[in-house]
Amino acid sequence: MAPYAPPPPLSRRLVTLTLALAALVSPASARKIPASVTPISRDLYRPSDTLLSEIKALVARNPDRLTMDTVRAGNKGYSAEMLVVTFNHVKKTVHDGSKIKILLSFGQHGRELITSELALSLLYILTEKRKIAGVDLSSFEKILEHLVIKVVPIENFNGRKRVEAGEICDRRNGRGVDLNRNWSVDWGKKEKDYNPFEEDPGTAPFSEPEAQIMQELSKSFKPHIWVNVHSGMEALFMPYDHKNTTPDGAPSHLMRSVLENVNHRNFQDSCLVGSGGGAVGYLAHGTTTDYLYDIAKVPMPFTFEIYGDEKASTDDCFKMFNPVDKITFDRVINKWCMAFLILFEEGLRTLPDDQVVSQGALDNWVPMGGEILERNMDQKSGGENGKLEGLDLGMQELKTYFRLFMLSTFLLMFMFCSRISKNRSRDSDEQSTA
Repeated sequence: MAPYAPPPPLSRRLVTLTLALAALVSPASARKIPASVTPISRDLYRPSDTLLSEIKALVARNPDRLTMDTVRAGNKGYSAEMLVVTFNHVKKTVHDGSKIKILLSFGQHGRELITSELALSLLYILTEKRKIAGVDLSSFEKILEHLVIKVVPIENFNGRKRVEAGEICDRRNGRGVDLNRNWSVDWGKKEKDYNPFEEDPGTAPFSEPEAQIMQELSKSFKPHIWVNVHSGMEALFMPYDHKNTTPDGAPSHLMRSVLENVNHRNFQDSCLVGSGGGAVGYLAHGTTTDYLYDIAKVPMPFTFEIYGDEKASTDDCFKMFNPVDKITFDRVINKWCMAFLILFEEGLRTLPDDQVVSQGALDNWVPMGGEILERNMDQKSGGENGKLEGLDLGMQELKTYFRLFMLSTFLLMFMFCSRISKNRSRDSDEQSTA
């Protein structure tokens, strides 16, 4: 592994801004989330409900490529709901089992609105061929036939609602936990500059329903590539976040090679590339990416940081994390949509064949704990799919009734046998007495 090189001057300024924001809300003064000088740009950023409605409409228009699940989980009086969209280019010539599986999560931190806008734009490009200026997307069409992509547009919906209600600088979920500190690898460790309003890890690993849903999705889907999308700077990160080194061996070299190629092809080598813990300037414990590499064994887990304004003041966090003018907004969206297309191509080219293992059907997933509220809304009302769903529900009811029947039969037999045993014992006692 090449020795770590110091960040370029722009990155140093971004790191300084990030640390200054942490200092602004340090434990001594962090009794409330500070306000942002710049408000949410309503002409650029859709409200969360509007954004999700637009995605659902997109799914309804493209049933041959998109499917959708809405999942809910909860505990201790707190619940979370999450939309999961699956892109699977239907081609009989490419079997699902040989496809590269990619999981993309956006909006893990509530204040990073630009990430969810990127998710929507990427879905448009995948399905309705929305154009990127100066790019011929037809060259990527063949690549998409070999991919199954799951997209979580807003991982932290409750936290996003808090931001839209006025807590613009808040990154936590609906009960004040940082979802990117709630995973189990090195969970709960606090650095000297620990700030609960930035990094509260929760009461235990996976205490939060949002993290539980994402953990179960990673177990069920078993992605080959994972990207957790954030804003605050421009960077392409690989593990680790909780220490300032990258993993050893060939897998680490493959990850670095993919990121360096994306950086060179799309960013002219201007992005930071390396481990999150080594490049950002501070260590993060209990992160999603470290769990997915160490525990879930995802071959290529990445963190993409897609935007940061190094000139924004530390009390203007919306501007720090989100573009506030149309030209910059469009540039960020187009540039990072292109980055994902290049990532898909690089991943397909780079992943060893022995890591692409058939996992069966990939369109839908069944959470181990969370409740599926809706599935494929656009297909519910008609045709063969509706009949099959009805048949599945009917079979489930029959199985339930059969179990209840067997249980009640067993209980009746047990009571009957007990009564006979008692009668025989009483008759025996009476004969002995006589």
